[in-house]
Amino acid sequence: MSSPGESLRDELLRIEGIRKTFPGVVALDSVDFDLRRGEVHVLLGENGAGKSTLIKMLSGAYRPDSGRILVDGREVRIHGAQDAERLGIATIYQEFNLVPELTVAENIFLGRQPRRFGMIDRRRMEADAEELLKRVGVRVSPKAKVRELGIARLQMVEIAKALSLDARVLIMDEPTAVLTSEEVDKLFRIVRQLREDGVGIVFITHHLEEIAALGDRVTVLRDGRSIDQVPASTPEDELVRLMVGRSIEQQYPRERPETGEPLLSVRGLTRDGVFHDVGFDVHAGEVVGLAGLVGAGRTEVVRAVFGADPYDAGSVEVRGERLAKGDVNAAMGAGIGLVPEDRKGQGLVLDASVEENLGLVTLRSATRAGLVDLKGQRTAAARIAEQLGVRMAGLGQHVRTLSGGNQQKVVIGKWLLAGALVLILDEPTRGIDVGAKVEIYQLINELTASGHAVLMISSDLPEVLGMSDRVLVMAQGRIAGELPAHVATQDAVMALAVSAAPTPNTAKNEVEGSRGH
Repeated sequence: MSSPGESLRDELLRIEGIRKTFPGVVALDSVDFDLRRGEVHVLLGENGAGKSTLIKMLSGAYRPDSGRILVDGREVRIHGAQDAERLGIATIYQEFNLVPELTVAENIFLGRQPRRFGMIDRRRMEADAEELLKRVGVRVSPKAKVRELGIARLQMVEIAKALSLDARVLIMDEPTAVLTSEEVDKLFRIVRQLREDGVGIVFITHHLEEIAALGDRVTVLRDGRSIDQVPASTPEDELVRLMVGRSIEQQYPRERPETGEPLLSVRGLTRDGVFHDVGFDVHAGEVVGLAGLVGAGRTEVVRAVFGADPYDAGSVEVRGERLAKGDVNAAMGAGIGLVPEDRKGQGLVLDASVEENLGLVTLRSATRAGLVDLKGQRTAAARIAEQLGVRMAGLGQHVRTLSGGNQQKVVIGKWLLAGALVLILDEPTRGIDVGAKVEIYQLINELTASGHAVLMISSDLPEVLGMSDRVLVMAQGRIAGELPAHVATQDAVMALAVSAAPTPNTAKNEVEGSRGH
């Protein structure tokens, strides 16, 4: 145990009495935080607790209204990214800060490209990028365009970019949210090595099991205030109580109503080289989980079902009516809604208001003779926002300024407003705190209790097992098997997820054996 004097000598960063306000909102109020060399200090709190505002001050995106930031015991002013970099502070944001049209190497060294004879030394830049990519354990060419990469690989490129800065303070905002368990293990090895090298790491996560595995100390924020600082070994139920101000008795409050007719039927869905012969039903009142490793084809299948991507063979039916393929309007008209995994890039218009986002799907039906029924749209938006408990200053607030959990409620809310029969949820709780997760699970229960159907993709296995009535497992672009809730375990799901393509008899037996739900 270090003495107070040793702790002060080891201190890299200190925040004292920080306050930050936005119009109508106190984002941070008298927040204290400190970081030592060679430690992982977890910053924990619900969406909207102030975590993002705090790290944006450290990266130079925001300036405090009052309070002090000290680096190595000296008060500093951080007016932008260059100031942060000069002080040795690097930030990996939850929402990636990459340029899609540039290559991986160009993104890693953006603004810091190595030069030779006054020209960018591409060979050296790509070689250095390749070394960093190997260090984070991702197989991707440094010459690949960033827009060609999936979310998991984008995360690893962001980490490689931060490592290229040789930062003394590394801030990681939800770095594991889109990673597989194998990729999380690789990341943890990197973090532990950085800790041994004396780097101080601010780690933000909503996966509570990661705290004890990786952290040293935890600072809990609630409603813009620093509530407490506790050891990383603190029990999870106590951390939840500190975060949300109450105990959460049941993390996965799944209610299993009687199921009805098939609302969604998929048969033989095939897209050459992506997925093959995918078939399943989703019944009224049912949550069907779609599990599998990243790259198994889950997102590609549901995008094809929704009409957003093409497919080569097979059919999609809603209540027995076959849908035209590649036609989003037909899917929406039949009652299918899709909440995409990238809510900011694909699910929201960030610079539009809450009201405008909630009305996106119903805008056409609310238009008569070229005029929108604004009053009707506003009334409906207010009803849905209240039903979902969206925390906002008002319907006119820009969606960009909402917390992640409230943004997700808005994405779901626009489909509720449209009366979607079948709701496809792709990673519905990614980057969302435990309190908001439970609220979304309760919403799923309400939907199924009223006869809707939910198809849910999640890389969070406990979530899949806790909320699904049946679990479909994909491997290598095929349905590897189907498990009813009462026999689905993490081991059983993972065994199917890493399996080779199933034989027809195996898949048939697994499906037939799971009908008694």
